[in-house]
Amino acid sequence: MSYQLTLEPLGATIEVEEGQTLLDAALRQGIYIPHACGHGLCGTCKVQVCEGEVDHGAANPFALMDMERDDGKTLACCATLQADTVIEADIEDEPDALIIPVRDFRATVARIEQLTPTIKALHLTLDKPIQYQAGQYVQVQIPSLGQSRAFSIANAPNADGFASEIELNVRQVPGGAGTTWLHESLKAGDQLTVAGPYGRFFVRHSAAQPMVFMAGGSGLSSPRAMIQELLARDCAQPITLIYGQRSREELYYDDEFRALAAQYPHFTYIPAISGDAECGDWSGARGFVHEAAREHFAGNFSGQKAYLCGPPPMVEACISTLMQGRLFERDIYTEKFISAADAQGTRSPLFKRV
Repeated sequence: MSYQLTLEPLGATIEVEEGQTLLDAALRQGIYIPHACGHGLCGTCKVQVCEGEVDHGAANPFALMDMERDDGKTLACCATLQADTVIEADIEDEPDALIIPVRDFRATVARIEQLTPTIKALHLTLDKPIQYQAGQYVQVQIPSLGQSRAFSIANAPNADGFASEIELNVRQVPGGAGTTWLHESLKAGDQLTVAGPYGRFFVRHSAAQPMVFMAGGSGLSSPRAMIQELLARDCAQPITLIYGQRSREELYYDDEFRALAAQYPHFTYIPAISGDAECGDWSGARGFVHEAAREHFAGNFSGQKAYLCGPPPMVEACISTLMQGRLFERDIYTEKFISAADAQGTRSPLFKRV
């Protein structure tokens, strides 16, 4: 059984299967509704129900309050249809976005590499090529949980925009059931179900401006793919990558980026270490990512496009530093998917879009 969903102001009408969320149905038709946690916790995907009937599902009462439910609002990531329905969604016009419907893929684990003591690279061969924009992510179904987890694709697609093999960099989160299973139980030859692509974190090529990428922890995946793509496309704009880790041993793909910086004069790589006890011979930047960026750019980021990916505290610190350094909110882009734990945190009221 299915219902019809009409999305305004697009005027597009799509089929929604029984039990399928509004967000999933829209993404599989190539229609992007802004979203973040995907679990009904953050409220990013809130839409207005104009006609029809929905089941709000597992929407958190803080993300969708009773008064909002009474006003006809719902969360697209949780809501399912009970009748033909019309909703109004805040759908952005993004000139650099490609219309790529979400698809399901069967993936075979080709190999697993230990990148650092806490991060592994999963190389997955897909049953059919996936089209995506460098910087986007996929949802990986975790068999032991019956749930999916989001991971950015760490390699750029081929020149045609497709790839038959993708790389995911997975940091083992203490107490995290999903990442623990991927680290301790998954092995080469195993099969996984992957869905994607998701997300609006990709290079705004039409801007033709210098770019600074700021990454921390395992948040290097998207910037790595985006920089690979830029260099492969002979981008002539200055590109700067500032990548931070707590210790030197957690700094992965360090040699790769040093080699790219030596090969491409317009690419600058600045690794930064925020810990101090175990890297006494470290001659590079010390401190957090936003501190290294502020020092490198002498506190003035005007004229840049900034792309941020990493733990929420790092991203928030970078946004503050960039805006203090004369960069407008419209020039800052962040990876939007966040974990359930991240969604519980509060965000600064300064930030309306990022």
